[in-house]
Amino acid sequence: MATEISLDAPGFDETGTGYLRQASLTFETFNTPQTTAQDLVAAARADYARMVGVLYELGYYSGVVQILVDGREAASISPLASPGEIGSIKITVLPGPVFTFSNTELTPLSPATALPEGFTPGSQAFAGLVKDAADEGVEGWRRIGHAKAKVSDQSITANHRSNTLSARIVIAPGPRLTFGALNVDPVSSVREDRVREIAGLPTGDVFSPEEVDKAAKRLRRTGAFRSVVLIEEEGVGPGDTQPITAQLSDAKPRRIGFGAEISSLEGLALSGFWLHRNLLGGAERFRVEAEASGIGGDTDGIDYRFSTRLDRPATITPDTSLYLLAEVEHLDEPDFNETSARLEGGFSHIFSDDMTGEIGIAYQYTDVDDDAGQRELEHLLMPVRLTYDNRDDPLDATKGYYADVQLTPFIGIDTNAAGAKLYADLRHYRSFGEDDGITLAARVQAGSIAGASITDLPPDMLFYSGGAGTVRGQGYQSLSVDLGGGNSLGGRSFLALSAEVRADLFTEWSVVGFADAGFIGQDALGQVNGNWHSGAGVGVRYDTGFGPIRVDVATPLDNDAGKDFELYIGIGQAF
Repeated sequence: MATEISLDAPGFDETGTGYLRQASLTFETFNTPQTTAQDLVAAARADYARMVGVLYELGYYSGVVQILVDGREAASISPLASPGEIGSIKITVLPGPVFTFSNTELTPLSPATALPEGFTPGSQAFAGLVKDAADEGVEGWRRIGHAKAKVSDQSITANHRSNTLSARIVIAPGPRLTFGALNVDPVSSVREDRVREIAGLPTGDVFSPEEVDKAAKRLRRTGAFRSVVLIEEEGVGPGDTQPITAQLSDAKPRRIGFGAEISSLEGLALSGFWLHRNLLGGAERFRVEAEASGIGGDTDGIDYRFSTRLDRPATITPDTSLYLLAEVEHLDEPDFNETSARLEGGFSHIFSDDMTGEIGIAYQYTDVDDDAGQRELEHLLMPVRLTYDNRDDPLDATKGYYADVQLTPFIGIDTNAAGAKLYADLRHYRSFGEDDGITLAARVQAGSIAGASITDLPPDMLFYSGGAGTVRGQGYQSLSVDLGGGNSLGGRSFLALSAEVRADLFTEWSVVGFADAGFIGQDALGQVNGNWHSGAGVGVRYDTGFGPIRVDVATPLDNDAGKDFELYIGIGQAF
């Protein structure tokens, strides 16, 4: 179709003209395949209201819109007499003068109302400000329990002589209501009493829209429901209550998943899980995981892990879950062989959308064979964990922070050696440039073990450095504590530093440059028998939509720099 379309808006800058173009149905229709002349005429007729709407949003209330289709005003063309062909469509928008507020009145105001900035006499009269003010006036009353608050009257008057806009809005607060019992309709496979416990609506307390939002989030994060909608019923319930109905659509109860990662030194790692989202009818999550790593690698034998975990939401409080964990693991590493079994139980708590915590008690049995000899160890552990995560995307973060701090006091049942292990993982992401196409990512890992010697602890509680999770380019767990005589064990102090620069190339492709460094020390503070190593490299990423495929090549930054290389392939960024 050889149609030419133009938009002219004298007096508008590029931003304002861009808003008009984005709102234009004519431009959108023109770029649609197999568009007909009749489609374009219909779009042009609809653009009058769209252009005027944009002008109102920008504070122009006396603008003129002209849309000519081959020289004829689009509004005068009958939909039944559209031309067979169109040579040109010219859209001209004359915005006129900017209007300001002459009067801004919103009554009555609740103590919880915060009117939008700019909704004051003398300010530019954006139409959106009037809507925002009305919405805030209603929400201000709802925040203090007036669930049925609404706009009862409004008067919006444009004075074209003075180029001003007068806005008068009246709110009807309605009665102050309390929460009634939560209704569930339709019936879910999750028991109704458990739905109420998980939602945690405070029956009898003053109505709050924030509490309704929290209840919906609690139900969603169980994973037991495909969709969750909490509806405020129209009428007022007995005793001035606000009836709430939960409309729930159950998710499929079972789910499976798998993962794979490969390194030229560590070999292939395979993992999989089976998940039941509603095991006992109370939205309990039961997860079975299995993992095998070191397949075909140069890190001695194959490691494997098998674990099961049961989580019961809304235990003690709506934001507290009970968890039970059982795990068996075998590690065949260059410096040790270890087989362990662990039983753990505890509670996890959600403090906010960004912060979670966990506390538990665990028993661990370990059979160890390392450079200190063969031994069996039993420990009672009390793990405490706090995690803060406000990243925009855990698999491909471009901004935000991540902090994971773990403190694990322990006592040896057979040795009476008591102490504590502290570990922290801190990450920060920042993007800049055109379309935030360049991302800087930094990571610090630190750990310390106090109160026990390295021979009183199983190797998996000690610290090693080297490999994909610490220092790329260095061999897996290649840095440990040298005990002399060719013997080595993990350390009681640990520090790892990582930095990446990620740059977008095309829509799906990006490149990465990175450098890592790691330290292991024999004592808790890293003052005895400590050593550093480092590595650097480059990589590429391909965005699959659910996470980037990662390919990294790294080399040590020591005497083998540029001679030895390690290859890492996985899903998701390295951190």
